[in-house]
Amino acid sequence: MRHALRRDKADVSQRDSPHPTDPSQAVKVMKQLLLLPARQLALALPITMAIGFFAGLIMDTGELKRYMVPVTIMMIYPNMIGFKLSDMLSLSQSRLVFTSLALNYTLVPLAAYLLGTGFLLRDPELFAGLAIMSLLPTSNMTVAFTTLAGGNTRAAVKLTVAGLVAGALLAPWYLLLLVGQYVPVDVGATLQSIATVVLVPMVLGTTTYSLLRKRYTPQEIQERFATYFPGISSCGMLFLIFTAVSTNAQRILAQPDLLAIALLVQIAFYGFTYLLAFAVGWKFFDVGDSYALVFSVALRSLAISIGLAATTFGPNAALMVTLGIPLQSQSAAWLVRLKGRSKLLSGRAWSKP
Repeated sequence: MRHALRRDKADVSQRDSPHPTDPSQAVKVMKQLLLLPARQLALALPITMAIGFFAGLIMDTGELKRYMVPVTIMMIYPNMIGFKLSDMLSLSQSRLVFTSLALNYTLVPLAAYLLGTGFLLRDPELFAGLAIMSLLPTSNMTVAFTTLAGGNTRAAVKLTVAGLVAGALLAPWYLLLLVGQYVPVDVGATLQSIATVVLVPMVLGTTTYSLLRKRYTPQEIQERFATYFPGISSCGMLFLIFTAVSTNAQRILAQPDLLAIALLVQIAFYGFTYLLAFAVGWKFFDVGDSYALVFSVALRSLAISIGLAATTFGPNAALMVTLGIPLQSQSAAWLVRLKGRSKLLSGRAWSKP
């Protein structure tokens, strides 16, 4: 009788307590692990680069290069879910769009060319990586930081779509012009790479969104699915960064001065794009549109750039893009923080057209 009572109590306690293999708890844990890199990206980036560097010193990670294209597609695909080409085709904000495209495809590539020919010809693939960055403006960070800065979010979305489409069409020809005399540029292969890492995720993303819309509202899609997208993209980016750093580890150790020069070139490049965009925005646009312009010119599509650099020119070019990742995210975050403390950055000293 006493043993039976003990078994009954044990059965009750087991029913009342959550089972250790409860599927809902496992899903929550998996979601937290998936989103961890995106939430702690500022910490994940240097850790991944450090692990990649030491891994490359003790083992050959060259086999990872064969996975760079599918991982790149996986990384970009979530960002394309909900992509709307119609946002670019509407005539609103045409003056701002034209200004952004004019800067992104005249002065920004010119700056990359001058910096590359001046400092990176010891390794033309690094120059190629910088050139790719200069030709692929805007990213999802453009919209996010424009919103955080109190800028024109709707205009930022339009500038992002316009920059993405223009980059896919113009990048191969610009690459031939900018770096064709220093590294081999196969325009057909470059177009194929862009189609693979841009157009394929774009088609998959729009198709996925259309299928989801048959069952869910936009708000339900945002709540149920969109929360996972940054985690998937961040994991893909960290894989590409690990591959780029680990496959170049021996070279970094042998030529630390070249890495230092590449980093200084990146700092100069970002400094120029911020100053250029602020100067034009301050002169011709109001505060909201100016911040959309700044973040559409200064921020580059690094996720696509690193994938295109790796598939078109190799890990050295991808390494150059990798150096821009912490600079881009930190500079944009600092600008948002400084906005409320600076009379100039907050727009209190802004001259409106």
